[in-house]
Amino acid sequence: MEQLLAELKQLDSGSVMSGEPLSGYTTWKIGGPADILVIPQNKEQLVSVVRLLYKHGVPWTNLGRGSNLLVSDKGIRGVVIQPGEEFDYAQFDGTLVHAGAAYSFIKLSVLAGKEGLTGLEFAGGIPGSVGGAVYMNAGAHGSDVSRIFKSADIVLETGELVHCGKEQMGFSYRHSFLHEQPGIVVGATFELSLADRKQIASSMSAYKERRLRTQPLKLNTAGSVFRNPPNDFAARLIEEAGLKGMRCGDAEVSTQHANFIVNTGQAKAEDVLTLMTTIRSTVKDRFGVDLVPEVLVVGER
Repeated sequence: MEQLLAELKQLDSGSVMSGEPLSGYTTWKIGGPADILVIPQNKEQLVSVVRLLYKHGVPWTNLGRGSNLLVSDKGIRGVVIQPGEEFDYAQFDGTLVHAGAAYSFIKLSVLAGKEGLTGLEFAGGIPGSVGGAVYMNAGAHGSDVSRIFKSADIVLETGELVHCGKEQMGFSYRHSFLHEQPGIVVGATFELSLADRKQIASSMSAYKERRLRTQPLKLNTAGSVFRNPPNDFAARLIEEAGLKGMRCGDAEVSTQHANFIVNTGQAKAEDVLTLMTTIRSTVKDRFGVDLVPEVLVVGER
């Protein structure tokens, strides 16, 4: 790792840090250190970093905004990549919206509404980045990324930069081809529709009011922990199983929304994993439903 660290610092690759704790980079405020954390500031630096890692056969993890991620207490071996400043942009061109991977998905939905563009209202409560939203085919309120997605530029694990249309993304429920073929979204284009600004604002306001009433938005969480099973809701099953308020260390099944796990103080990844395991086994025993995690668990166990 020392040789790789030296090469990354010699390379024009942005910020390079060794042994950086990742708890400060995730919305759960949980996570051990990365062997190496690299924050490339532009597309050229990102391509250079990935090519170098591919050459040396070193594994990497894309951190994004850390909003859908549980990083283990021992941290992540290899290299962690987080797209930097120049990936944080949004541009509007008629009904098309071009956004960088690091841009806030919530902020993008708000700006689109102000532009009189509809289609992104569902994103108003998804606390991740554009890149993460594309990776996960993020969704809410009966819609998701696939419905508005036009194209994306992606750096594959070889360092090759490719342009992908919707048909190439393999979108399904909370899934894209990037789950099987590692890659990092550089930026994406969404195609929206013109609509009345007041109607858009009204819809977004209603969604926001509902979220404030039903979700622990002011606490450290990673959003929904489990995917909704077909024709049901994970939160309903967890609540019906009597698991609201269950704790392990400083991790707690939210008393406001059962599909959220809250870090009430200094929760560890193992605390969260213990709760996730208990939830899955209890729901399975009670209802015969095997809940599938929506959050990504990464790092050394």
